[in-house]
Amino acid sequence: MAKDLQVLNALDQAKTQLYHFTAIVIAGMGFFTDAYDLFCISLVTKLLGRIYYYEPNSSTPGSLPPNVAAAVNGVAFCGTLSGQLFFGWLGDKMGRKSVYGMTLMLMVICSVASGLSFGHTPKGVVATLCFFRFWLGFGIGGDYPLSATIMSEYANKKTRGAFIAAVFAMQGFGILAGGIVTLIISAAFKARFDAPAYQDDPAGSTVSQADYVWRIILMLGAAPALLTYYWRMKMPETARYTALVAKNAKQAASDMSKVLQVDIVEEPEKVEELVRSREFGLFSREFVRRHGLHLLGTTTTWFLLDIAFYSQNLFQKDIFSAINWIPKAKTMSALEEVYKISRAQTLIALCGTVPGYWVTVLLIDRIGRFTIQLLGFFMMTVFMLGLAVPYHHWTTPGHHAGFLVMYAFTFFFANFGPNSTTFIVPAEIFPARLRSTCHGISAAAGKAGAIVGAFGFLYAAQNQDKALADPGYPAGIGVRNSLFVLAGISFLGLLFTFLVPESKGKSLEEMSGENEDDDDTASAAHNAPAPASSYTRTVPV
Repeated sequence: MAKDLQVLNALDQAKTQLYHFTAIVIAGMGFFTDAYDLFCISLVTKLLGRIYYYEPNSSTPGSLPPNVAAAVNGVAFCGTLSGQLFFGWLGDKMGRKSVYGMTLMLMVICSVASGLSFGHTPKGVVATLCFFRFWLGFGIGGDYPLSATIMSEYANKKTRGAFIAAVFAMQGFGILAGGIVTLIISAAFKARFDAPAYQDDPAGSTVSQADYVWRIILMLGAAPALLTYYWRMKMPETARYTALVAKNAKQAASDMSKVLQVDIVEEPEKVEELVRSREFGLFSREFVRRHGLHLLGTTTTWFLLDIAFYSQNLFQKDIFSAINWIPKAKTMSALEEVYKISRAQTLIALCGTVPGYWVTVLLIDRIGRFTIQLLGFFMMTVFMLGLAVPYHHWTTPGHHAGFLVMYAFTFFFANFGPNSTTFIVPAEIFPARLRSTCHGISAAAGKAGAIVGAFGFLYAAQNQDKALADPGYPAGIGVRNSLFVLAGISFLGLLFTFLVPESKGKSLEEMSGENEDDDDTASAAHNAPAPASSYTRTVPV
């Protein structure tokens, strides 16, 4: 069966080689681009407000109207959700490689088009921007299931978790790059154009050249994706898709012989026998019996995680304003505000976000996915409560540094925790012919959480704006209550983690049940108590 197919055994037992690192870079640059494109919008949202919605007498000059802010921040997530479902399904129908190039080119074209958004009125510009960001998100959505599936099917079982985590860790570098690029561009434009206007009228000094800043930042997202397009097209299709889905044992053996530089025997009879006995569909009773709880676990944990994770990332600027780390908008020019927001976000990414990803890479194949996810959700709950309970203490002068340290730790444990593991596990525990589809469904649930988080935290930001405009309004009530809600959501994520199996050290076929001899054996194995060695956890009943 699957465990006896030489091509799959060769992949599972392969020593770490150059092709592993090549695959990490090729797939990882897609995630670098994804993160840059998704999160750079939060850095320029206030600049868009200054340019197109400036109100001279407002205490928060240039704030986007709530419906516009929701559209600008959330439309890409709607596209991402759609793309994850569509390309996840298509990756199982057409093959991982065939679809991989489509997603990348869509990202390149729409990144450039977003920066070229046009219109005779502010509404026209924003509408065009939202249109292109929806399709940008659609391409980004396809990258999630395809990158995860390709890396899991290329990797050996000993270090598979680290390889998939390394692909996803490029997201941290993408967030960091977004902050650094915005920092450099805003500083350059500020030094060249801002000084005279800033002296005359800080709040209203939005020079005409500021319109180029957000456009350049968005368009630069096309560069890393474009650089890796050729290498994506050179990658062979994964052997697991070719053998177990396309049923082409000869091509699978040929492709992996070149990649692994070993001779692999074709085994068409074994492939045909295996595939014939394992052709249940996504909506079949057999799938529900075998993997229904697993899919429920991967979707709910990703949904809950992304509510918290994207809320924090997209609205960092509002939190920074709430604790007075960034001065009030009316005291700064537009370019100075962009500069200070990007500086703050870059610092958080450097100190909390990026290290969390790479600690996961280091430890995931040692302590397991389950332990890391459970620990991450628990520590996120603890640190969010640590921010929310003494919130008024943190917002007083002299205590901002402590708030930022605590805040950075929530990002660290999100990334050394469920933000990484929710991406990794769905690529390991489902059958090959449904792997990309199930990963896409899980990821789409996550993006549904991101949409909830974007709109939810928008409400918190509105409360903060009211506090700034009206001295009698309770300052920071929106942010504080939001932190309490996010702590509760993180705790729910911890509970749903118990539905997700541990996949450390096991082959993909062992996790999905594709290496069982027949349906009766598979059923018995599924219903029998698991040996203590097969899981890295025990759950008291």
